[in-house]
Amino acid sequence: MIDWIPVVFVIFKFLVLGVGMFFAIKWHYDQGKRGREKERSAVLRAGGKIAGVFVLSVLGLGLVTFYLIRLLGMDLTFL
Repeated sequence: MIDWIPVVFVIFKFLVLGVGMFFAIKWHYDQGKRGREKERSAVLRAGGKIAGVFVLSVLGLGLVTFYLIRLLGMDLTFL
C-alpha cells in the first residue's frame, strides 16, 4: 500500500497542474483576443529593453567573476 502513495500523488500533481495550465493558457488567449489594440512596436521595444538589460547583466556578472577569480589567484587555463 505504501508503495502506491508516491504514484498517486505524482499523478494527482500532474492532473492539477495540467488543468491549471489549460485554464491559464485559455485565459491568456481570450485576453489577447480582446486586447488587440496594444501596439506591437511598444511590446517589441519593451522586450528589447529587457533583453538588453539581461545581456548587460550577464556580461557584468562574467566580468566580476573573472576579476574575482584573478584576484584570488585561481588558475584559468583549460588544459
